[in-house]
Amino acid sequence: MSKTKLLLDVVSDLRLLADSVQAIAEAVALNEPAETVQPETPAPSKEKKPAVKAVTLEEVRAVLAEKSHDGFTAEVRSLLEKYGASKLSEIDPAKYAALLADAEALK
Repeated sequence: MSKTKLLLDVVSDLRLLADSVQAIAEAVALNEPAETVQPETPAPSKEKKPAVKAVTLEEVRAVLAEKSHDGFTAEVRSLLEKYGASKLSEIDPAKYAALLADAEALK
């Protein structure tokens, strides 16, 4: 597992923790008993479907920076141009998943 993936997992866990803390704080402020927040666990199914996760700007930026650092700067620039932009912030967020897949294919 790459360091970037581990860091993104930590960020996700911290966001969940922050949401839980906020829910507890609101319950205490209202002087009501706090509801326990259970992490969502999917029910086991016979067929596993890959979870579709929205790709964020930060995730794409991290992968592109890593590829650029690995010597693929020209290829990263051409990928940005392929998606109609000169810089990452100009790319439509709907295209992040495709861009990320193209960037991860660089070898």
